[in-house]
Amino acid sequence: MSEKLSITLPAEMVALIKQQVEAGHYASTSEVLRVAMRAWMRDEEEHAERLTAIRARISRSLADPRPAVSSADVFDRLEAQARRTPIAR
Repeated sequence: MSEKLSITLPAEMVALIKQQVEAGHYASTSEVLRVAMRAWMRDEEEHAERLTAIRARISRSLADPRPAVSSADVFDRLEAQARRTPIAR
């Protein structure tokens, strides 16, 4: 099912859309906008999937029974490693 919309776009976007149609890359301005919407929808879906994966990793991390390492311990370990690493000249 289709529905006709009326939208307002900045002049730069309109010019780019018309340029793409005139160059023969698309059959119509509607086709350009459909392609753009499909790309946006894919981006939104990928973003949602990434957020879901990040949230799952955070949940697993919070539920991990191993003891947490404090930031002070991490910093101390990094300093010790830096002292052991020779400086390249």
